[in-house]
Amino acid sequence: MYIVAIGWLYVALMMAITEHNVVAGVATFVLYGLGPVALLLYILGTPARRRRRRSREQAGMAAKAPPADGPQ
Repeated sequence: MYIVAIGWLYVALMMAITEHNVVAGVATFVLYGLGPVALLLYILGTPARRRRRRSREQAGMAAKAPPADGPQ
C-alpha cells in the first residue's frame, strides 16, 4: 500500500517541478499529491484503527473486571 503512495507522490513531485512558478508547483503538489494520498491512507487505515481501538477497550474492560474466583 505504501509503495503506491510513494510512487504517486513521486509523480506529483515531478509534475510540480515542471510548473512555471513556485505557487503553481506547490499547489500542484498539494492538490494532486498530498491531498489524494492523505485521503487514501486515511480511508484504507480505518479498519486497523478500529481493531486497535477495540483491543484497547477490551484490555481496559479486562483490567476493570473483578477476579473470577474470590479471595481464598
